[in-house]
Amino acid sequence: MCLSIPARVDEINGEIATCSVGKSNYEANLQMIEFEDVKVGDYVLIHTGFAIQKLDAEEAEASLRTFDEFKELNDQLDKEEKEGGSHII
Repeated sequence: MCLSIPARVDEINGEIATCSVGKSNYEANLQMIEFEDVKVGDYVLIHTGFAIQKLDAEEAEASLRTFDEFKELNDQLDKEEKEGGSHII
């Protein structure tokens, strides 16, 4: 399964944007969207190295919060598994 991730545009060099998600940086090719409309500080949806959609900040931040919630749940499940507990999903 492939996922696309919302990322903040930190720098633009021609058709390539350097984007960040948390503490990680990614390069995204902007050719699949109207890259003239993308500015530093905007959010884009990245999939396999390409920006596939420009997002509004509210939508991007909501998606990132959901990813954080999944990470917290996964960490908790890992902890329970290591402690030998059982859980139901």
